Amino acid sequence: MEQNHNNDYIIEMLHITKEFPGIKANDDITLQLRRGEIHALLGENGAGKSTLMSVLFGLYQPEKGEIRKNGVPVKINDPNDATALGIGMVHQHFKLIDVFTVLDNIILGAEDTKFGFLQKKKARQKVKELSEKYGLAIDMDAKVEDITVGMQQRVEILKMLYRDNEILIFDEPTAVLTPQEIDELMEIMRSLAKEGKSILFISHKLNEIMAVADRCTVLRKGKYVGTIDTAKTNKQELSNMMVGRPVQLEVQKSPAKPGEAVLEVEHFTVPSKLHKKDAVHDVTFTARSGEILCIAGIDGNGQTELVYGLTGLEKPSGGTVKLCGHDITHAKIRERGKEMSHIPEDRHKHGLVLDFTLEQNMVLQRYYETKFQNHGFIKADAVREYADGLIEQFDVRSGQGPITVARSMSGGNQQKAIVARELDRDKALIVAVQPTRGLDVGAIEYIHKQLVAERDRGKAVLLVSLELDEVMSLSDRILVMYEGEIVGELDPAKTTVQELGLYMAGAKRQHNTQEGKGEGSDE
Repeated sequence: MEQNHNNDYIIEMLHITKEFPGIKANDDITLQLRRGEIHALLGENGAGKSTLMSVLFGLYQPEKGEIRKNGVPVKINDPNDATALGIGMVHQHFKLIDVFTVLDNIILGAEDTKFGFLQKKKARQKVKELSEKYGLAIDMDAKVEDITVGMQQRVEILKMLYRDNEILIFDEPTAVLTPQEIDELMEIMRSLAKEGKSILFISHKLNEIMAVADRCTVLRKGKYVGTIDTAKTNKQELSNMMVGRPVQLEVQKSPAKPGEAVLEVEHFTVPSKLHKKDAVHDVTFTARSGEILCIAGIDGNGQTELVYGLTGLEKPSGGTVKLCGHDITHAKIRERGKEMSHIPEDRHKHGLVLDFTLEQNMVLQRYYETKFQNHGFIKADAVREYADGLIEQFDVRSGQGPITVARSMSGGNQQKAIVARELDRDKALIVAVQPTRGLDVGAIEYIHKQLVAERDRGKAVLLVSLELDEVMSLSDRILVMYEGEIVGELDPAKTTVQELGLYMAGAKRQHNTQEGKGEGSDE
């Protein structure tokens, strides 16, 4: 019996425990990967998925447990050991060198040399064969800085295949891709599994797991919940296992009742820091009270700079912005803050002061109000009471409540703290950039409900999101940005994810979006 059992599994992680100060990230977890299967690893933020994969890749050493390959115990001290065992990993943030070509990135660290000279011709031939075999079309001589994110991911996959890895780990691989690229990636994963590769796929996107995985292992709060065949389950059951309670996967909302204009943006232009072209070019739109207006697009098409320009983090080079009828194009940040809340994209850089406590972060933009200060002295009791109220209302979890240092909290709870603070400020306009980035289904459900409630109270919500499910289910109107311009205005009730993807990739654009620019609907 034992003999047969060993042959079934190419990798077994048995009773793995990994601790960090004050927390068991992995608490007695067992994961078994069959040869030739696609095995998903699902869990909330901080459930321990990435930690477990980092143990397998040799980045961390577990306190307890063992790893076996083909039934034989192995010791993985570092990523080189992992590579020698045929284990490869595509990280969430790609590990590529921008100024090197695609080919150089693929062979880096595994170069074929003869008398100290690089044998590039042989390498090029091998990469060409691999890319044709698996349908991974790339331009070997392009520099990485000039290719799309989807292409960069292909380079990462080819890096693994070039090293003849047979166990492939994908850590949240679809976070930065368009719908078309996600479909292509799923196809690539299927063809790799057909060739006998074994794949571990970390995700908290239920659609993808249902579409591509054979089996799924669920972790919750560092513990093992169970492993199930995806053919025998559904999204609702998976989300219950992951969160521990039933979750509403669809946003519940009534039709919008847009009122007067809150934010009016005309011919707005923001220069780029990276190249000569403008990051935002001649953009015009209006956000009204009582609606959620979403700006969709692939990362890096000017959404970030647009928000920086509107919130005062960057100076525009042209155009005007009116908020509640007042021109704020060149207003100071505190001036804008009187009518604008901002949930920023980068929660560490622009959302929190990481070395301040949670309660200090909660009053960052209001400490000067009479409620919180008297002749320049902060009223500690008022701040504490206010913070306690928000922490309870938004279920912000932390080790020491209001006096927890923000830096020590998990990303999901940092995000909840920012959302709580910004929504409570009760402003006419809420600019929400990636408000649920990296959050799990339970936290997403809560934040979506809050944004819809704000809309129904007559606020204007400007949502910037890369998550297409979120764009489609939360927004009342969608504007698509491509290369710094608005190329389409869509009604989520009447469009499809596929059509949205075509606009995002620049393959399609409407006539009238940029006042008479962009003639012709297909490039």
